[in-house]
Amino acid sequence: MKKTKIYQPFQFKQFTIEQDKCAMKIGTDGVLLGAWCNNTNCKTALDIGTGTGVIAIMIAQRTEQTLVYGVEIDNAAYEQAKNNMLRSPWANRLTAIHGNIQHLLHQLKPSFDLVVSNPPYFSDGTPSLDSNKNAARHTVMLTHSNLLRICSLLLSDIGKICLILPFEEGMKCIEVAKAYSLCCTKINYVKSRIKQPPERVLLQFEKNKNASYQKEESELIIYKDKEREYTADYIKLTKEFYLNM
Repeated sequence: MKKTKIYQPFQFKQFTIEQDKCAMKIGTDGVLLGAWCNNTNCKTALDIGTGTGVIAIMIAQRTEQTLVYGVEIDNAAYEQAKNNMLRSPWANRLTAIHGNIQHLLHQLKPSFDLVVSNPPYFSDGTPSLDSNKNAARHTVMLTHSNLLRICSLLLSDIGKICLILPFEEGMKCIEVAKAYSLCCTKINYVKSRIKQPPERVLLQFEKNKNASYQKEESELIIYKDKEREYTADYIKLTKEFYLNM
């Protein structure tokens, strides 16, 4: 009989994340997005596919007044995200919403200054036998095109969309976004080590930018050449969250 893996709560410096009921556990991608996304002058933020709620909670930690909402379609993950938010120091500014973002569009006002998502990816990959994980990791329920369309409808005129994706998927998204009058204004190429190609990209999109707008490009390397030793840049970005940074 196969043993069920027990997932312990993940302890950050200022909050704890229970994750045993969520298909996707705490990982580098979510933490990177939560730490990197631009929250300047942000009154309201929305995390699409919030999972454990970690990105939404990180945004709340980084701001003093921002109201942060996390939408989750899976009931068990929604309940866990809601509980994680309620136990955080910023519970009064965090709200979990249960439902399909496509069906919730009419309930949400198009006034979010920040929309973030660690969205489904590997659209050409092999689906998992776990249906919940499959929905979380593959574009079977929300394609990147639909995600960008929804984000554009929910975004305020001065708002920003921030995503994290595998490199190739991210490059495709930049082109897809143009169909919704979204311009990629920032891109951060994420590498495990300096000599490796980018594995992930952190992307920022905005409306009302002309076609000649030059996006800001940067690079983040996670590890030094030595095994599992973090770079100064990665530590600087995540030190307010990870316990041992």
